Amino acid sequence: MRGPTRPSRPHSGCAAGAGRARLAAAMAVPALGAGMGRALWKPVLLLLSPPSFSTTCARCAKDRRLRQKRAITERQLTRYFVDHRKVRVVGGQGGAGGFSFYSEPRKIFGGPDGGNGGDGGHVILKADRQTKSLSSVLPFYQGFHGERGGRKNCYGANGAYVYVKVPVGTLVKEDGEVVADLTQHGEEYVAAYGGAGGKGNRFFLSNENRSPTLFTPGEPGQERVLHLELKTTAHAGLVGFPNAGKSSLLRAISRAKPAVAAYPFTTLNPHVGIVHYQDYEQVAVADIPGLIKGAHQNRGLGVTFLKHIERCRFLLFVVDLSVPQPWVQLQDLKYELQQYDKGLSERPCVVIGNKIDLAESRINLPLLRERVAERVIPLSALTGDNLEELLWHLRELYDTYVKTEQSRGQSPVKW
Repeated sequence: MRGPTRPSRPHSGCAAGAGRARLAAAMAVPALGAGMGRALWKPVLLLLSPPSFSTTCARCAKDRRLRQKRAITERQLTRYFVDHRKVRVVGGQGGAGGFSFYSEPRKIFGGPDGGNGGDGGHVILKADRQTKSLSSVLPFYQGFHGERGGRKNCYGANGAYVYVKVPVGTLVKEDGEVVADLTQHGEEYVAAYGGAGGKGNRFFLSNENRSPTLFTPGEPGQERVLHLELKTTAHAGLVGFPNAGKSSLLRAISRAKPAVAAYPFTTLNPHVGIVHYQDYEQVAVADIPGLIKGAHQNRGLGVTFLKHIERCRFLLFVVDLSVPQPWVQLQDLKYELQQYDKGLSERPCVVIGNKIDLAESRINLPLLRERVAERVIPLSALTGDNLEELLWHLRELYDTYVKTEQSRGQSPVKW
């Protein structure tokens, strides 16, 4: 139980503190000393109220620091992170055509003047880099309807478009076939077209029919059932078995804070951390949940995790150097990637030997380098040893990727 807070000490720089000081001086009373002919001044102890709010003094002002965001556990994050969603989209219905005849004094038979109806609004999927999950996507969307045509050849207003923000890297599937791949920020895909507006009776005016009474209703909007699938878009992907230290490594090189614990499958959802460099370049690194043997057969949610590696431009294989024969882990990881998607294991990569601070790791490091053709970077995500070498090599892989994309006439992915 918290005790009462002690009021802050007043000082001359504050108006409230100066007022209290003057009040205490005025209340001091003289007292006669025993056996002495002179007066002794003794201040009377006053119980002053706590200092009031002051806008001119920082020391007496209230503490207005922002509250820190609560740390989200991995179980809570599972509810917020959604990488697949089934959506039913319906375009807005077109407005009906107008039916009217123009009439005014001295002009009784003015002819038909019913305008056309407005078109229905579309439902558009738009990639947004600020959206990180499909959890905000609702199961049903419908565009706004068009308005009916009016008198005096007035056309009805078109229905407004409905924009649905989805993360960058969202696949749109219909009946198992990919119909759109939103990989760039701001990229749009029309999920459902709105219906066309109906025709008013003015549209059917002709020399044969001078007083048409025919008008058409608006057409219904397009209706589709789509499956949205999110594949994390990052430059590099941390691939490894459970408890290899991938989440700890991501926390060490970026500001991301995935859950870290001493049991397997701590990470159930991919986390993306941003590595900042002095020239303002940013490299996105994704922490892929741990894989196990048989992941390509969907063991241990393997397919759910493997699909997030498809978007990674280069791979960072994280191997635990403290286990016996760590090179076997690397062989099993490459096998699972190759069985899931041919050519996935052949992307530019580097082998990271984690937990170099342990004695067993120093013994296995030269043995791993003898059996592995790729570059091996030993480090410790816990103590931060040799992280600089990883950051330098990560930048080299990123620069190579940028030059390759520019030589092909394509724009590289930027964060």
